[in-house]
Amino acid sequence: MQIQRAQQGITLLGFAVVLCVVGFFAYAAMKLIPAYSEYFGVVKSMKSLQTEAGIENMPIDQIRAKLSIQFDLQYVDEKDVPLSNVTLLTENGQRSLHVAYDRDIPFIYNVDLLVHFEKTVDLSRGATY
Repeated sequence: MQIQRAQQGITLLGFAVVLCVVGFFAYAAMKLIPAYSEYFGVVKSMKSLQTEAGIENMPIDQIRAKLSIQFDLQYVDEKDVPLSNVTLLTENGQRSLHVAYDRDIPFIYNVDLLVHFEKTVDLSRGATY
C-alpha cells in the first residue's frame, strides 16, 4: 500500500511573484538609502555646531560658513542641501538652527520619489527637538 503525501512548497509562478515584489522594494531601498545617508550627515553636522564656542551669538552667515565645512566633512552635497535652506530661528530669546529641504529621486520611468527632510537644533542649550 502506498501512502500519498501532500506536496509542500512554492510554485515557479509564486516564486516569480515573490521575487518581483522583493526586487521592487530592494530597488526602492537602493534609491532611498543615499538620500537618508546624506540627511544623517546633515544632522551630524548641525549637532556638531552645538558644541562650538560662541555659536549662540554668531550671525547666520558665519554659521552657514561653519556648516559648509561640516557638510564637506560629512560628504553632504551643497547642491542637494543648499545653504540658503539653513535658517536661524529666534523665539523667546532662544536661537535654533533649522534646515528643511526636499529630494526628488528618479525612480522608474516617469515616477519620482519625493522625500522631505526637516531638522531643528537648539543652539542655546545643545538640545534637539
